[in-house]
Order: sequence, then structure tokens, then C-alpha cells
Amino acid sequence: MTANQYNNHLIVLVGPTAVGKTKLGITLAKYFRTEIISADSRQILRELQIGTAVPTNEELRQVKHHFIKCKSVRDYYNASMFEFEVLGLLQELFQQYSTVLMVGGSTLYVDAVCHGIDDLPTVDMNLRNQLMQKYKEEGIEYLRHQLKLLDPEHYRKVDLRNPNRMLKAIEVSLMTGRPYSTLLTASHKKRNFNIIKVGINLSRDELFDRINQRVDQMIANGLVEEVSNLQYTREVNALKTFGYREIFAYLDGDISIEQAIEQIKTNTRRYAKRQITWFSRDKTMSWFHPDQTEKIIEYINSRL
Repeated sequence: MTANQYNNHLIVLVGPTAVGKTKLGITLAKYFRTEIISADSRQILRELQIGTAVPTNEELRQVKHHFIKCKSVRDYYNASMFEFEVLGLLQELFQQYSTVLMVGGSTLYVDAVCHGIDDLPTVDMNLRNQLMQKYKEEGIEYLRHQLKLLDPEHYRKVDLRNPNRMLKAIEVSLMTGRPYSTLLTASHKKRNFNIIKVGINLSRDELFDRINQRVDQMIANGLVEEVSNLQYTREVNALKTFGYREIFAYLDGDISIEQAIEQIKTNTRRYAKRQITWFSRDKTMSWFHPDQTEKIIEYINSRL
């Protein structure tokens, strides 16, 4: 595909957490006079604000954002649903703008929009609840055993320490009567718009320093209170992620607040490294320092 095969362009701005995507994204959106689609699986949830570094009200006023604080932690939502909704929104936005900006670090969400993901059935909540109950009663070995019976091939590949990944494969296998692995085509879907990918990153020391500062600021902004107010729904997956599970452990009396803060910093740094590894595999990605605004704009213009 040539860079100008289509008239419309989706600029995709990615990078690890705390690298500066929000600030740069607003600058780019203003320059190209367009709107921003957020590709962040946690910022999409209205109950989570401090621990997910949602753009401030002032930042949201500067440029129109989509998929920010529009779902509930109680809603079932996944990358496939995000793909469907974003593609529908892009059809509307491309009637007004020839260029739209997508900003975020959720790898599956970004890949879903850029390449598509396999069409898997929507989860049956009754089935999920049954499996979750068995998991709570019998532990992770129950999931491993079921997955090995239903899909030996996927069992050999999946992270056997990750219950959510195994649950998904078991659910789909039971719902379709076919091994989960046979439904994964890994084929890219064609898009009727051009995609320009821009990655931003910092030196490891600088990035880790930013992460540490951000966590300290989150604590100062009231992260503990935010998490405390979410006790009623702490079993949802979104609240088992870094920044929330550590504070729950503190509120439960399992660790001190100092330990919780240090664990959040450590787990956030680990997440950032996974993001970098994932995005670095994409050979169509062009990388810049987040302060290289002029070079980034020059690069994007050369691809339009």
C-alpha cells in the first residue's frame, strides 16, 4: 500500500505510559485541526481518573476527545468492540476531516483499529460467571486443566499464570464448539484509510523518572481516596491493574502506603517496558523524542 492510496489519514501516536502522549497529541490535533480518538483501555472508564492519568478538563477543552470516560467499570468491553465503534466513528469524522488522530498506549486497542482482530463471539455472561465461580473454588489449576482439554495447542502458547487469557480461550471454545486457536487467523484486515504511525519514547532513566513523578502526583491528587470509593466494585478486571490493586492491598492492611507506592512505580515501569517491546515490533512505526514536535509534524506532512 502506498502512503497516499486513500484520501483520508489516521495518525496513530503511541508510546509508553508517562512519555507525554497527551500533551503532544493535543499539539498535533491543533496543528492538523482535527479531533482525538483515545486508545486507552482504562481512560475509557468514567470511574477511573486519577490512577489512569485521564487528560485534565483544561486539556479536554482544548481539543475534542473521543472514548474518554464514556464506559463504566461494570460494562463488558473489549478490543473487538473498540474496533467496531472506532471504525464507525471514523466514517463520521472523515466526512469533516481528512486527517484524524488516535492517541494511546493500549496495544490491543491500537492493533484492533490498525489491523483488525479476529471476530470472536461476545461472551455469555452466564458462562463466564460459572467459570469464574469454578476458578474461585478450585484455583488456577482448574483453568489450566480445562484449557488443556479444550485446546491443547493454545495451552502450549498461552501464559499459564494469566487467568484472564485462559478464561477467554475456554469461554470461546465452549461457546463455539471449536478450539480457540482455530479461530485466530492473525490476518490483517484492509482499511479504507491510510495509517501513519508515530512512536515517541525517552531514555529509560528519563522515562522511569517521569513514571515515579507521576505516581507521586497521583497520590497527592487523591488516588487512595479514589480507590477507596471503588471498594464496591473491586472485582472487575480494570481494578486489578497497576495503580489500583496495590492501593487495595494497602486498604486491606496487607502492605504499608510506602510499599504500595513503590509497588505501583515498579509495576508501572514493567508495563512501560512491555509497551515498548510490543510497539517496537512494528516496522512501520517511526520513532521520535516527544519534544521533537517540528520533526514529527514534518514527517506526518511528508506522508499525507
